[in-house]
Amino acid sequence: MCALIYRERPASGAPVGLLILHHGRGTDEHDLLGLADVLDPERRLHVVSPRAPLTLPGSPGYHWYTVPRVGHPDPDTFRATYRELGAFHEETWARTGVGSSHTVLAGFSMGAVMSCALGLGGDRPLTAGIMAFSGFIPTVEGWQPELASRAALPVFIAHGRRDPIIDIAFARRAHELLDAAGLPVAYLESDGTHRIDPAHIPAATRWLAAATAANHRGPPPGPRA
Repeated sequence: MCALIYRERPASGAPVGLLILHHGRGTDEHDLLGLADVLDPERRLHVVSPRAPLTLPGSPGYHWYTVPRVGHPDPDTFRATYRELGAFHEETWARTGVGSSHTVLAGFSMGAVMSCALGLGGDRPLTAGIMAFSGFIPTVEGWQPELASRAALPVFIAHGRRDPIIDIAFARRAHELLDAAGLPVAYLESDGTHRIDPAHIPAATRWLAAATAANHRGPPPGPRA
């Protein structure tokens, strides 16, 4: 049984989908939970927010992996968390009765990285979509994105051009990679810094509603750069 601590916000009725929110570096499972009512104001979705498993000496909060260099997670801590978070997702699908095909993996910063990793990993089930705020697709020994089998997977990427932590080049690179593989990518930039820019919320809300629509058959609406 997975030991990750989590918080959740139930849907107002029978959920039409599941939103799993992965917090950023140095925070915890409470950090993004308030985003649930912003992205899903009608409470159509069951929302779960797990706590990352690592604590690091001299660093507050919780972490998904250690960072020797931005864009390149430490392989050992990344692989351990990848397995643990994957097990958490599977237990959540079993517990809630909402499967992977109706699940959006979302996150901010380091949580966006884990959303991309679990959503694009070839050993992981297909989901309804990925939302990545201020993150990147990782470069890490022993892991590669599997894109050929995910040509219909919707992805939402939002990033600030003034981000001093994760440069905008990471978002642009992810967009180019996914777009070249044929994935439907909604891509947004702003003059924001390392945060979830309020200017991106309306598009993110529309994208999420479309990605989790009960009879969704095509890419959700959104800008394509």
